[in-house]
Amino acid sequence: MIKVASVVRGSIADELGIVSGTDLLSVNGRAVEDFLDWEFHTADDQFLLHVRQPDGEEFEFDIERPAYDPLGIDLEPPRIRRCGNRCDFCFVDGLPEGLREVLYVRDDDYRLSFRYGNFATLTNLKQKDLDRIIEYRLSPLYVSVHATDPVIRRWLLRNPAAPDVLDQLRMLAGHHIQFHTQVVLSPGVNDGEVLDRTLEDLYTLGDPVLTVSVVPVGLTEYSKHSRVREPTLDECRTAVAQVERWGHRAREERKTPWAFGADELYLRAELPLPPAEFYGEFDQAENGVGSVRFLQHRIAEVGPNLRQWEGLRIGVMTGTSMGRLMPEVLETLTASSGATFTLMVLENQLFGPSVTCAGLLSGRSFSEALSTLGKTDFDLLLLPAEAVNDNGLFLDDLSFDALRGMTEIPIHLSKTFVDVLPEGAEA
Repeated sequence: MIKVASVVRGSIADELGIVSGTDLLSVNGRAVEDFLDWEFHTADDQFLLHVRQPDGEEFEFDIERPAYDPLGIDLEPPRIRRCGNRCDFCFVDGLPEGLREVLYVRDDDYRLSFRYGNFATLTNLKQKDLDRIIEYRLSPLYVSVHATDPVIRRWLLRNPAAPDVLDQLRMLAGHHIQFHTQVVLSPGVNDGEVLDRTLEDLYTLGDPVLTVSVVPVGLTEYSKHSRVREPTLDECRTAVAQVERWGHRAREERKTPWAFGADELYLRAELPLPPAEFYGEFDQAENGVGSVRFLQHRIAEVGPNLRQWEGLRIGVMTGTSMGRLMPEVLETLTASSGATFTLMVLENQLFGPSVTCAGLLSGRSFSEALSTLGKTDFDLLLLPAEAVNDNGLFLDDLSFDALRGMTEIPIHLSKTFVDVLPEGAEA
């Protein structure tokens, strides 16, 4: 069963008397265990819903609703599937002590892979999970492959029981499931010839593997440095050449982009980023693959709407990784908007300077930067939206509202710059 978190006032559920705390037991006689069951079985216009109210009384509702009319039920968050691997490069294992408890949860959940694009290894799947993926057509899935050689992959995952990922992908592909895949590059383990084999194996699977990205391993000051290291400049250049070779082959044979290096891989290789058309539909932009070109693409789409910023002095805060790439984006923004942009590159105060991602900056990093500003230095400040969670908290529990109270300068969270424009202007 799953539990109701809240009900929209005036909705179908509200009219039926369903309230916060109601247990949703079954739909058409089939047990409801999570949001996947709920969404799949309530997709029809008519169904039988069995519930148990907070007072223990049970009811069955024969629900008939107009097409696409929502029930008005928000579910409690699902219990997250925990990861059974112990990767040496695991980011969670590289966290310092004293953070909020939820940050130490190592998730590996195929449901979140389908819903949010979280990468999962598929190593904890039971037969009933595979059956659900097939029945519910959970496609595409985002899969952390790392290596297709079973022995090397088990070594990387520190999981001797990890199944052969190629067998899993083939089986699911036979049921029309597709995948976006990634390789986190651990030098001396899954680079070089191993990476070439991985790319070849994934390419051979054909159309079901939509994309593959190669991302250099990222470590914090607290990571297992005795077991894993970050790739050198030459190792990154070699990986870029391998990725681009397979990408070129895919363009020639399949007329579509396929293999990509993360922006960070190009940064570490000290190579220029490919043009926007290299990234196709930007399917892995959230994974740091083509992020810069995606921003430029969105800015170009909005065009004249940015002129409302003309004459403004806008400060842009980011991490050291994007700090090297952001000037390209700000040049595009300046030309489109007529505003003056100042880049403020922040060092990570929580994980150390080796962690360069803007989304992992702590509240302290931003608050220290704000302390250096006068109230008239900028007309607007833009911060990376990925640095806060859904509750508006940074990793060190400072709230965004508290941060805004530290300055008189208006502050906005932004992922694409254009998302700060008034509603409708960014369309």
